[in-house]
Amino acid sequence: MTTILANMQVSLDAADTLIDAALAEGQKRELLPLCVAVLDVGGHIIALKRQDGCGLLRADIAQGKAWAALAMGLNAATTGQRLSGNPGFLTAAIAASDGRMVPHSGGLLIIDADGRGIGAVGISGDTGENDELCARAGIAAAGLHVAPV
Repeated sequence: MTTILANMQVSLDAADTLIDAALAEGQKRELLPLCVAVLDVGGHIIALKRQDGCGLLRADIAQGKAWAALAMGLNAATTGQRLSGNPGFLTAAIAASDGRMVPHSGGLLIIDADGRGIGAVGISGDTGENDELCARAGIAAAGLHVAPV
């Protein structure tokens, strides 16, 4: 299934709810400090928060995970998995994005009820799998949906 990006965007209120819920999930799980970025379909930041103690590159990595989801129209981990067998294309895609793509767990494409992409979230700070768990919790708390791929 291909997800088509829509003109509708994640609102600032929804982005704030998503971020706060994702950070709360990380605290509940006693994860390392997280950084959460929510981007619109053009790859621009709607909202970003970093917890105290978050590493220097976490904001860039969180944005890169969200950017990878938007760039390929797939969740970032899916992109990484699909391109792992084609390192030449993966390298070219990262270069074409000026290094913005981080195709790794924790970057999810946000869709509306009709399956249209309306933005993306990226989280960095703990393992990719834990980052993604928090992203999913945040998206659900905001009443939004995750692309199935």
